[in-house]
Amino acid sequence: MTTALITGASAGIGAAFAQELAARKTNLVLVARSQTKLEQLATQLQTQYQIQVEIIPQDLTAPQAAQTVFDTLNSKSIAIDLLINNAGFGEYGDFLELDRERQLNMIQLNILALVDLTHLFLSQMRQRGSGNIINMSSVAAFQSMPYFSVYAATKSFILSFSEALWAENRKYGVRVIAVCPGPTDTNFFTDAEFPPILVNIAEKNYTSTKVVVREALAAIEQEHPVIVPGDLRNQILANIPRFLPREAITTFWKTVLGSRK
Repeated sequence: MTTALITGASAGIGAAFAQELAARKTNLVLVARSQTKLEQLATQLQTQYQIQVEIIPQDLTAPQAAQTVFDTLNSKSIAIDLLINNAGFGEYGDFLELDRERQLNMIQLNILALVDLTHLFLSQMRQRGSGNIINMSSVAAFQSMPYFSVYAATKSFILSFSEALWAENRKYGVRVIAVCPGPTDTNFFTDAEFPPILVNIAEKNYTSTKVVVREALAAIEQEHPVIVPGDLRNQILANIPRFLPREAITTFWKTVLGSRK
């Protein structure tokens, strides 16, 4: 039986990955900050699907957090076949008006923790000659987004990083994919403190977490480097920047997002 490690596993897309993989009889390692939420989810999945679930309550913005997760699993001789780097957050607003420490924490979680975990577990996957890594990016990765600047930049990093690793690791039997969803049925926009009018627009264009998860798992099996799950609207968001000047796209998003401040 294979084992998947999921970060940001206590809610949203992370929890949806846990539910889907548990139904497929995959053992799980769930990582998130909230021990209570992890324990509740682990109990439910173990009872319903008779799988093994390990929980690691860990703030991935803490120093050496990735190494702590890696060492914990090594000490228990738990090998990871599928790494899902899902943990991350965003925040809406003018960059200079937002809290500096929170922006740095966003980079720490969205980028540095993801890179560190990938480096640690990829080494073992290469040695075994098999493994899968799913890195959660966003349609925001395909364009710069004023008033969402740091988040969009972190997701651009993840997209570029994942595509490069996809190419580097195919010959070693390791598959890597960047998953770039559009608005998804989670608390993301509320937690990021978007204005209510923008939250309402996002809600009307939601893709379900189940669709995101199932399309992501299907795409990595097909060895694709990138997947934009959901309907045509998400494909448009991801592909329009290919055909228009970057200045025009950035100005468009400044108008859309900035006018709601």
